[in-house]
Amino acid sequence: MPPNFDAYVAHALKEFDTPGLAIAIVKDGQVVLAKGYGVRRLGDPAPVDAHTLFQIASNTKAFTAAGLGILVDQGKLQWDDRVTQFIPDFELSDPYVTREFTVRDMLTHRSGLGLGAGDLLWFHSNYSRHEIVRRIRAAKFVSGFRAAYAYDNVMYIAAGEIFPSVTGQSWEVFVQHQILDPLGMTEAKTGVESVPMGSNAATPHGRAADGHIEIVPVDSVDATAPAGGINANVTDLAKWMMVQLDSGRLGTRRIWSAARTREMWAGQTILPITPLPGVLNALTPNFAMYGLGWDLRDYRGHKIVSHSGGLAGMTSHTELVPSERLGVVVLTNMESGLSNALCERVVDAYLGAPATDWAAAGAAFERHLDSLGHAAERAQSSARAADSKPSLPLEKYTGRYTDAMYGDATITNEGGHLVLRFSHSPAFTGDLDHWQYDTFVAHWRAKHVEDAFVTFALTPQGTVESMKMAAVSPLADFSFDFQDLFFVPTVASAPVAAGSQ
Repeated sequence: MPPNFDAYVAHALKEFDTPGLAIAIVKDGQVVLAKGYGVRRLGDPAPVDAHTLFQIASNTKAFTAAGLGILVDQGKLQWDDRVTQFIPDFELSDPYVTREFTVRDMLTHRSGLGLGAGDLLWFHSNYSRHEIVRRIRAAKFVSGFRAAYAYDNVMYIAAGEIFPSVTGQSWEVFVQHQILDPLGMTEAKTGVESVPMGSNAATPHGRAADGHIEIVPVDSVDATAPAGGINANVTDLAKWMMVQLDSGRLGTRRIWSAARTREMWAGQTILPITPLPGVLNALTPNFAMYGLGWDLRDYRGHKIVSHSGGLAGMTSHTELVPSERLGVVVLTNMESGLSNALCERVVDAYLGAPATDWAAAGAAFERHLDSLGHAAERAQSSARAADSKPSLPLEKYTGRYTDAMYGDATITNEGGHLVLRFSHSPAFTGDLDHWQYDTFVAHWRAKHVEDAFVTFALTPQGTVESMKMAAVSPLADFSFDFQDLFFVPTVASAPVAAGSQ
């Protein structure tokens, strides 16, 4: 373990302005550390400890891949089986891709769809898992099938639908019975809804527009659980890392075979490599690939198997060094790169590398990116035609709209200003402020939902033909895939009464 580690964690929390975190380190089959630091909730003295639950977000993907690996071991499927064997109504916009799409393709972010395609189908929505998978058929391809990497949560949601088809059990039941229970992960939960009120759970935090840290609503992601729904603590995740590092073996029992570990840790999709600046350049890999639920890269001559996760106000990072039988997981209750920085600090210590202040370097880089993003926002604000007017009276923009993938939305005139509501996403209720010409900005009423430009195109007759959207900030998370939506007025759309859906 790194020397003076407690002091370094305190320093890292301050650098990233984060209320609390938990960390576990495993080495050679033993738990070296499982500990919490800071507080679960800003303004509340209750400390984070080794049993505090966090949303681990996309670190869930490795559980889904392992579950499918168990089914491969059982002879119930193969990685290269076509998805339509198990989900007959699975469909993408290209018939060839639909026919050839395999279980392996679901896990490797190479579908040809864009980054985060379809995330607005689950993000703060009430769509069911089945309906999300059904609606992704309307998403457009942006690259060739298997030609490029683009991170995609919806394909993992679809992968979760394989479990009931093959086993008769939901993803939640299968993961509980086949992974969590055998490993003794007694406190881990397969969804937000299963975390009792008042339990030892971390509260998510985000940064407000004025820079201060505030509590943000918990992302309810049960519909997307196979992609990011597990809640866990570092005590349980230490057990998960140990079975991973032992290639699926738990004592004298196997949860999955060593062959499955080799497959999950084998590169499937090439990841782009962007050199990092300054001190951070030491983290720039020579190779980077995505396996089955895991990122793969090299660091100081060692293969690294890792994954990060992020939801509103929560981040996590798991890092395994198989050659050293070393694993580190860090969970935080704030969106930042803190979890990655601490993992690298620990890995350096075990590899005998010079001690680098990854927290200071990472936090400084984040501040730099933030400043660039805010500068871009200021530039676009100063360039707008602030004295322009909408082409139509506000009432003419109201009505019902539909997008082929998302579904319906409404615009109402409420007290002289427009309000946009997504029919299946209560958090996406936004007040439209005029920006310029026929473009407005949607300021969503839910905290920490990124503002969006809403631009109307008109017919030659002077009626609304379509409505397109885009995130205002270049810093917006890719899951705010507003640019994928193309709303058109519904047939015979009439003005909608204020507050109606």
